[in-house]
Amino acid sequence: MSKKKTRKKNADQSMFTQVVHTGEKRRKYADSITVPIVQTSSYIFQKTGEIKEFTSRRRLRYEYGRYGNPTEEAAEEKLAHLEGAETCLLFDSGMSALTTTFLALLSSGQHIILTDDSYKQTLNFCTKFLPRFGIEYSVTRMGDYEEMEEAIKDNTRVIFSESPTNPYLNIANLDKLRKLKKKYGVALIIDSTFATPYNQKPLEFGVDLVMHSATKYLGGHNDILAGVLLGKKKMVDKVKEYQFAKGGIIDPHCCYLLLRGLKTFAIRMEKHNESGQIVAEWLEDHPRVRRVYYPGLPSHQHHDIAREQMKGFGGVISFELDGTLGQVNRFLDRLQMIYIAPSFGGVESLIMHPASMSYYQISRKERYALGIIDNLLRLSVGIEHPQDIIADLERGLRAMK
Repeated sequence: MSKKKTRKKNADQSMFTQVVHTGEKRRKYADSITVPIVQTSSYIFQKTGEIKEFTSRRRLRYEYGRYGNPTEEAAEEKLAHLEGAETCLLFDSGMSALTTTFLALLSSGQHIILTDDSYKQTLNFCTKFLPRFGIEYSVTRMGDYEEMEEAIKDNTRVIFSESPTNPYLNIANLDKLRKLKKKYGVALIIDSTFATPYNQKPLEFGVDLVMHSATKYLGGHNDILAGVLLGKKKMVDKVKEYQFAKGGIIDPHCCYLLLRGLKTFAIRMEKHNESGQIVAEWLEDHPRVRRVYYPGLPSHQHHDIAREQMKGFGGVISFELDGTLGQVNRFLDRLQMIYIAPSFGGVESLIMHPASMSYYQISRKERYALGIIDNLLRLSVGIEHPQDIIADLERGLRAMK
């Protein structure tokens, strides 16, 4: 059965069912239930005639690990189905997906626009490395679509934004971005890692390409690094051709772990959404918390847009404590269940202090200009019971006194 027929057959199924079955053959090697790990770097041609059939495209098969793998293909097919994309391409990390995509789609003399609250390494790549290839960039304020339109030039080829963003969880107005894309004929790319295809499907809003760090919610267990690009086949194939030369290939074992994580993806996201909302509301009511940033709260500046575009709001909450840097450290040191660690989207609750963990290499003045203040924290709510998470947060907050 072809992939298109498989997707059409499963299109009316719940995502809870899709994450388990879609993209996988009914009968697998050795009649196994799970997709096997095809751990090989190359593939054998039994006779020279098979080489001729392959090179003349009369027979589709695998040749070399950098150009495809059955375990990888199953993961890509599942992800394409969940996102509603024509095709999918996996990478060895989220940044590998982003850098390869930008280098594949942009040439010397062309121009990209991105928002000012994009991920730190995304901004670093665009402002520091793209100019080495003769590629221009403009950074515009998130949510200022007039400024973004003014930044569009004759050589602009790509508009890029995250939604939600890190760490303030700002929401891009996908309808306004789509109108800019249509008016000026540029490609529109969205990093939807924080949203996931469970909560938001940018392709349905006219976005050309969607990216995810599959390290986060898609893998879901804090045990892999992976990136994914999804969207129109013509554009993804252009990136794939560049990947063949550049590398950045995901390995079969990682694909297996990603497939395993995706089996529980819908159930996990339902829990992340539910617990995230509960914990965010509790934090907003606490006297030692100055401000909470969570799209599910009416106090968030993009709450209305989030409600229109998203099914749920995920498990990431950023908040400011009402205290000094020393009090912030005492809060963190008192936590017993929540781990102090970067990343998000896994089953364990994690918390990080952006000022000392992600932005420690720049001055305090530079950090504050970016909105990374001393008392800002980012919490990734896991799948533990929300009251246990709250109890641990309360333990830390009591230590601030």
